[in-house]
Amino acid sequence: MENEKDITDTIEEIRDRLPSDDVIRELADLFKMFGDPTRAKILGCLQIRDLYVGELAETVGMSVSAVSHQLRILRAAKLVKGTKEGKEVKYSLDDDHVTKIMEYGLTHVNEDK
Repeated sequence: MENEKDITDTIEEIRDRLPSDDVIRELADLFKMFGDPTRAKILGCLQIRDLYVGELAETVGMSVSAVSHQLRILRAAKLVKGTKEGKEVKYSLDDDHVTKIMEYGLTHVNEDK
């Protein structure tokens, strides 16, 4: 069994290595974005291919305005980006990190299925 000094040292080391409370809060906020089934579905669609708002709305079975609202939230969280193409905007995942989060999450939930 560890003595009290070893336990104190271990606790100190863990505390020193943990991200700051602000960073932990940002991480929790990021994961909240994935906690909404509609947003997760939109991210899943964009993982497959870049889409216009109308295409996303039809794919997920929602109105364009409802999808646009979710896309604003996802853009603010830096999970998706839009590229202007003529009069329309085509949406994609913001970067490879978002793809990896989706892949790891799906691997985890499908683990024993």
